[in-house]
This record gives sequence, structure tokens and C-alpha cells, in this order.
Amino acid sequence: MNNDRLLSFLGICKRAGRLVSGADTVTKTISEGKAKLTLYASDISQNSLKGVLRAAEQKAVPVKQLSYTKDELSFALGRHCGIICTTDDGFAAKILTLIN
Repeated sequence: MNNDRLLSFLGICKRAGRLVSGADTVTKTISEGKAKLTLYASDISQNSLKGVLRAAEQKAVPVKQLSYTKDELSFALGRHCGIICTTDDGFAAKILTLIN
């Protein structure tokens, strides 16, 4: 995985308005059927992640763990976050190719 490219692309996704962050907001986005891909930091607490994983399973939204910590992800995106999702199919597909 090319870390710099993935973080840069997540920044582009954020600037395009297609990135949602925060456990509660991500859970709501998934429940509304708008989320296409959910990502979470490697050091996120299981308590924060539990509701997101449940919602993602119910709506069949793919979930991937990133190799970044919350601090690394927050620094790259310019705001504190550990759980994010994208609401765009094209961004989701590109993120998956950068992760794999």
C-alpha cells in the first residue's frame, strides 16, 4: 500500500464533501444507506467500533481497517477522527485499490 497516495486521496475525498467522520455520524450515514465504504484506524476502541460494525453488517457496507493510527489519520484529514466512510462509489473503488 502506498501510504502517501492513500492519505492524499482521502484528503481529496474530504475536500469533495464525500467523506464522513466520527462514529455516530458514520453510523447514521450507513443506516441511511448512503455509505459505500467504511474505514477505521488501527487503534480505535472496540466500544466506538461496535455500533458502526453492526450497522455496516445490516446494510452490507464493506469495512476495512487501516494501518494508520487515529493521530495519523487525523493529521492527514485535518480533524480528529478514527472512523470514516465515503458516500461515493468512485471514491470507494479507488480507496480499495490503494489499500490492496
